[in-house]
Amino acid sequence: MISEQSWADAQLLWDYHQMHHELRACSVAIGLGSHDLGVADTTVDLYKRGLAPLIVFTGATSRTTQHRMPRGEAVHYRDRALELGVPGDAVLVEPRAGNTGENIRFSRAILETAGVEVSSVLLISKPYEERRAYATARKLWPEVEIVSASTPMTLEEYVDSIQDARLVIDMLVGALQRLLIYPEQGFMISQTVPGEVATAYDRLCRAGFTSRLATETA
Repeated sequence: MISEQSWADAQLLWDYHQMHHELRACSVAIGLGSHDLGVADTTVDLYKRGLAPLIVFTGATSRTTQHRMPRGEAVHYRDRALELGVPGDAVLVEPRAGNTGENIRFSRAILETAGVEVSSVLLISKPYEERRAYATARKLWPEVEIVSASTPMTLEEYVDSIQDARLVIDMLVGALQRLLIYPEQGFMISQTVPGEVATAYDRLCRAGFTSRLATETA
C-alpha cells in the first residue's frame, strides 16, 4: 500500500518536474526517446499545430526498450510520426543517444550537419522529465531558447497509463535526485528546489521509493 503522505509527496514532485512553459513556435521540435510512444504522439501534435517545421527524434535502446523498440527509440518514433501523417522529409532521426545529455548533443550535431539554423527548441519529453531535459539542454546548448513540453496529463492519468504506481513514484524520485546531483557533475544547470519539494523527496526516499536512484558518481 502507498500511504496518503507518499501520494501527496509524489504530487509535489510531479508538479515540480513540469516546467509549465507557454508553448510557442520554435525552430525545431526534438522528441526525446523512451519507452513512451506518447512522446512521439505529442511531438507530432505540436508539429501539426505549426509549432515547429522540423522534427528530430533521438534515442537508441535501453534495458526497457530493447525488446519493445529493437530498431531504436528514434526509429520507432519516426515510424509512428509517419503513421500519423508527418512527411518523411520533416523528420530527422538521431539513433545513437543513450542518455539525456547525448540526446541534446547528438541532436544538435545532426541539425548542424543538415544546415538547420536553430534559435529555439521545442523539447518534448515524458511529463516527469520536463525539468531534467530543460536543465540539460540549457547546459549543453545555452545559446538557444528551450521550451519544454510533454503530453498534458495528471499524475493519476500517468499512473493509469503505466499500471505500476510504485514504479512511477520511483521514477519521480530518481528524476529529482538527478536535478540535485548532476549540476555539480557538469551535466545540467542548477535550479532551485523548493523546500517542500526537497522535504517530499526525502520522505519518499525514506519510504523506500529508491529503485531509480543513480549513484552519486553517475
